[in-house]
Amino acid sequence: MVADFLRDARADREWIVTTRRDIHRHPELGFDLERTAALVERELQRLGIETRRAAVTGVVGRLRGDRPGPVVALRADMDGLELDDRKAVPYASAFPGRMHACGHDAHTAMLLGAARLLARRRHLLAGEVRFLFQPAEEGDGGALPMIGEGALTDPDVDAVFGLHVAPEFAPGTIGLSRGKLHAASDLFDLVLSGRTSHGAKPHLGIDALAVGAQVLSALQQIVSRQTDPLDPIVVTVGTFHGGTRRNIIAGRAEMTGIIRTVDAARRVWARQKVREVAEGVASALGARAELRFTEGYPCLVNDGELARYVETVASDLLGDGAVRIMEKPTMGVDDFAYFVENRPGVLVMLGTGDGEKETCHPLHSDLFDIDEAALPMGAALLARIAADFAGRRPASEVREKP
Repeated sequence: MVADFLRDARADREWIVTTRRDIHRHPELGFDLERTAALVERELQRLGIETRRAAVTGVVGRLRGDRPGPVVALRADMDGLELDDRKAVPYASAFPGRMHACGHDAHTAMLLGAARLLARRRHLLAGEVRFLFQPAEEGDGGALPMIGEGALTDPDVDAVFGLHVAPEFAPGTIGLSRGKLHAASDLFDLVLSGRTSHGAKPHLGIDALAVGAQVLSALQQIVSRQTDPLDPIVVTVGTFHGGTRRNIIAGRAEMTGIIRTVDAARRVWARQKVREVAEGVASALGARAELRFTEGYPCLVNDGELARYVETVASDLLGDGAVRIMEKPTMGVDDFAYFVENRPGVLVMLGTGDGEKETCHPLHSDLFDIDEAALPMGAALLARIAADFAGRRPASEVREKP
């Protein structure tokens, strides 16, 4: 069975690669994924997998086995990023300002590949495999609306798994965390109000740009001087805008940024410190700070028992030494966190980086690409995780088919 999954996935390589390149060439953003969703629906329906929409352009597929068993969900995100694709490849984005720079095209193609593998083995499956093709991971968050529209219920999903490409690992290897994998995210918007005056008479105004420069500098000291160096916290100011003319003292400046933490108490502390610093520095310099926080994705915590299960499956499938245990969380985020808040689950980091093939550029780079040799491995791993899941559950926990 192990060899069959990998052998069949490699036989499907051309189809998976072609599908990935098609999606890569036609990136869509947020919830506006009609072309991608239609492609997913068409391919699932060809396999005899029933589909429905959720969260506008999300697609939920259901493959029911011939025997009673648990329900296991497999998730792929589908949206791209607002970025110009600078790669010199035939499948580069056909749309300026839109690009698959985080591998969601690969995630979608691999999950469709897994669906092909599982559909051929329908007669061997127990329970149900639910395929979750999710919109809007990049910012808006498509996981919560999919959950709200029943993606994990009727009947209840017992466990949920997903893959994310990882250019820091080579093809044939995976990164696996047995606990915290990704940070929680908070977004902040800061408006600094001063007073305009002539640029030649700065003493008559309150320079919001100068105040902002001091606020920005002080915010960096939250991490560098008020946080234990071993305590992972990130405070980043990503935009800073203000002023109208070179000879006018700016009366207003705006900043936006993010906070990343991996501990609930430190998450609260970091938000409080950002507020204290912004308001305190602005007040000391005669300006006013208005700060608004938007709560982002929670910390993504893999289920320890299921992570060990994935480790066993991946080692069987890809060979000894294929699994790299990730001892520390990354400061990235992923709204797969909402799925594992609701059900036990694991997000696996799939190696896709090869320096000779120019596929080691980081996520969100305008040169990002993957080593496509990893695609059949990812499809086979997802299929094996789902197919084997029923066999590891005690008979008393196996539900009857509805």
